[in-house]
Amino acid sequence: MATFDDRSAWAATGCVQFADLFQDTLLEEPPTSSAPAPVRHRYNELADQAGEICAGCPMVRDCLYEAVVRHDVAGFTAGTTQRQRVEMRRRLGIVVEPEDLDTFAGATARNRPVDHHEVVRLRRANPDETLESIAQRLGCSLSTVKRHLRRERAGRSAGAGVTEMRRALPTMTQVLAVAAQVMAPLRGRSRAEDRAA
Repeated sequence: MATFDDRSAWAATGCVQFADLFQDTLLEEPPTSSAPAPVRHRYNELADQAGEICAGCPMVRDCLYEAVVRHDVAGFTAGTTQRQRVEMRRRLGIVVEPEDLDTFAGATARNRPVDHHEVVRLRRANPDETLESIAQRLGCSLSTVKRHLRRERAGRSAGAGVTEMRRALPTMTQVLAVAAQVMAPLRGRSRAEDRAA
């Protein structure tokens, strides 16, 4: 897969060189069908420009794979929109959870359900930390943390010797095939529009 630490390769990519284009608010949040025609037209122009830049990028295949399989990326990436990547994941039968940046930052919303795996992860990462401080970090009660840890202990003892089966990630070939299927109707539509003009 792609080596994201190779700064020289990434510095040469179009999305880095044309960051203003790829970070344009219209590409980040595409207009709805009820948006005024000039706004939709501007979005199509930006998406076409970004698509041409991505098509000429040597990293486009790796970028597409990462954006479809590993990370829930917003905006226009690897020549695709967020909606197209969601459709690709649906066809591949995979789910990519969005990153919970609030948890990384230590901020949580009130009355938000507590993620069981996050409670267990925090406890394992901080075995000397009190359960009360973990509860404060998660924005929940002490009893909630205790309940999740009891559930984890019960699951480990009941499932001793049982390994969790995980679905294998799709291959690059599978992702590229699905991308071609998802994007084919769009290519056909743009050619028809070009002929009509």
